[in-house]
Amino acid sequence: MLGSAWLCACPAWAEEPISTDRPDFVESSNTVGRGRFQIETSVAWARDRQDGLRVRGWSLPTLLRWGISDDWELRLETEGPQTQTITTAGLRQRERGWTDLSLGAKWHAHDGDEARGIPAMAWLFHVDGDTGSVAFRGQGWRPSVRLTAEWELPADLSLGVMGGVYRDRDEQGRRYVGGILAATVGAPLAERLRGFVELAGQQLVGLRHGGRVITADLGLTWQPRPDIQLDTAVARGVSRAAPDWAWTLGLSLKF
Repeated sequence: MLGSAWLCACPAWAEEPISTDRPDFVESSNTVGRGRFQIETSVAWARDRQDGLRVRGWSLPTLLRWGISDDWELRLETEGPQTQTITTAGLRQRERGWTDLSLGAKWHAHDGDEARGIPAMAWLFHVDGDTGSVAFRGQGWRPSVRLTAEWELPADLSLGVMGGVYRDRDEQGRRYVGGILAATVGAPLAERLRGFVELAGQQLVGLRHGGRVITADLGLTWQPRPDIQLDTAVARGVSRAAPDWAWTLGLSLKF
């Protein structure tokens, strides 16, 4: 995760820099720390076109993180309010509403050791509930588990890999298990500015359950202060089920 790449020593800062779970798909292995609270929010746009159907939309993804110990945090996540416009055969339909809420926890299993090539690792446990508006509501409770690993590399590079499984229902109400697999590489570009490239298999299932959602992502983070991060990213869909393009602009604050 790009945010964790800021774990390098920064003598000008009295506290450890913020480590976020955005804007890339791979989660950080770090928790926010005992008694700390962190908000990671953004605006996101997406567009897709296939078979004469054009879909455009935007949302306000937000993640709240609260550290209950040095190695555990509680999490509340949502895509927030969402607007989606579907155009086909010259007819336009617009849907507005709220997306589902996700409750979760992250456990920082152990620190990394660059000299020995051991990654920092964390487990994430989430369950999404059918709490959103009708147009954007999922079906029932959908649990997921993910494992993320991060390596600190020479030249201040970083490598993050995340895999996981989740349980969901398709539009016909059939239960199924899907996979997650993604990797990201971060690199310094200037003081307090980093970039990343990523290949993200966000949804790995068969066509009968929606197909594979795979994107190639590129982004930047800038930390003007140790408790603030500004970021942006763009994603290009590389599988048929993925949106053609997606963009995000984000702000993260640590308290």
